Amino acid sequence: MDMLINGTAVPATDEARIKVINPATGECIDTVPRGSGTDVNAAVDAADAAFGTWSEKTTRDRGLILFRAAELVRRDHKDLARLLTQEQGKPLKESIDEVRGCANILEYYASISGQPAGEAVHLGKAGDCLVTRVPLGVCGAIIPWNMPVIIMGWKLGPALLAGNTLVLKPASTTPLTNLRIAGLLQEAGLPHGVLNVVTGPGETVGAALVKHPRVKKISFTGDCATGHRIRQMAKDHLKTLTLELGGSDPMIVMADADISKAVDGALRGRFYNAGQVCTAVKRLYLHEKIAEEFMHLLIARVESLTIGNGLLPATDMGPLNNREQLERISSLVREVAEQEEGTISTGGSPKTGSAYKDGFFYQPTLITDVAPDAALLKNEVFGPVLPVMTVPDLSAAIREANRSRYGLGASIWTRDISTIKEVYQRVNAGIVWVNRHLTIPPEVPFGGTNESGIGRENGFHALDSYTQTKTLYLGW
Repeated sequence: MDMLINGTAVPATDEARIKVINPATGECIDTVPRGSGTDVNAAVDAADAAFGTWSEKTTRDRGLILFRAAELVRRDHKDLARLLTQEQGKPLKESIDEVRGCANILEYYASISGQPAGEAVHLGKAGDCLVTRVPLGVCGAIIPWNMPVIIMGWKLGPALLAGNTLVLKPASTTPLTNLRIAGLLQEAGLPHGVLNVVTGPGETVGAALVKHPRVKKISFTGDCATGHRIRQMAKDHLKTLTLELGGSDPMIVMADADISKAVDGALRGRFYNAGQVCTAVKRLYLHEKIAEEFMHLLIARVESLTIGNGLLPATDMGPLNNREQLERISSLVREVAEQEEGTISTGGSPKTGSAYKDGFFYQPTLITDVAPDAALLKNEVFGPVLPVMTVPDLSAAIREANRSRYGLGASIWTRDISTIKEVYQRVNAGIVWVNRHLTIPPEVPFGGTNESGIGRENGFHALDSYTQTKTLYLGW
């Protein structure tokens, strides 16, 4: 598959290719160009040339194209989901949900296309002002490999509806479904040059996109270290930034919670997509009165999960996306054992056997008796490993939940409204769920505090971030 620049499939300038590997089998399923700064320049040129005509369209006309694109994504959702599972590894049922979720996002932005933002300000004898919101220009989007289809929708939906043009860089391990969806947007009527996709490594393609003087905004989802580098690279041109940099979400379960429902929440919240989700449950705090019962149920559920190739219908959890992830998770759990920073209650090693030998499989893992300063709690654990801590009361749970440099999401499981209020007010998080975790509809603003980043995805908040105000002052 090739890059998409100005509506045309473009191979790499030096014909270099990147292999896309199926993480369940180790097989190469396709290749994409190893793009360069030259390719980024061409994509920005195309986006710049298309901006004038695209930005002059009404938001309703732009919304109609997004709506048609959503229809095409739904039409092809089975093929897109299968491709996503092959390149990313997640179970097919999760891929179907993700592809349909992308269609939902496009439909949402189409649905608000008849409501362009603006305001009139009456200043009495001094006159009147008309304040409108105008697009920024050429924007850049850098997509991660864990949820590439949903996050593509999060970024291109508001960017295009607002009247911007876009250069998108997919992750090198999961570019294929992004390229297919870009093709569907063209089929829906998106003019050439409005959306361009350049594949290649972050250190070349991503850096060139961030540094480009005509790119007015960068929206990046990924790790903290890369986010900080992007912020430094972007400062010379005063770009607008949205940085979603991951998290270490706490899940707090109080003694009055619905235990069965909370166990379901912990299972899905941690092991969905093999734990490779920014807002996954990454730290579980159980009230001491229900901890023993909860762990008995959770261990049984975890050990009943079927691990395997995501294309097999019985699979509950697929492989990690790449070998580096497998090595990182394996090393982290080994360190826990060697440093005596916790007790491995179940799992704790890569999945073995002939069915797993060529893939990047790791057992779903629960770790109890975790030391307060363990690396499991200090760093984001991007895989199927869940540290579990017991707390005596809500104050202790909140104190431990806030012992993190992140602040993306958190959940509280209780029936008590005063508990909910206290967690909402005191826990450092951009979103607090009550008796659920992970759910992020396109209407809901999403982003974090502290090291989890800056800016918001989704809803009118994301749409605003792709615009700037422009004022007409009428002095009469």
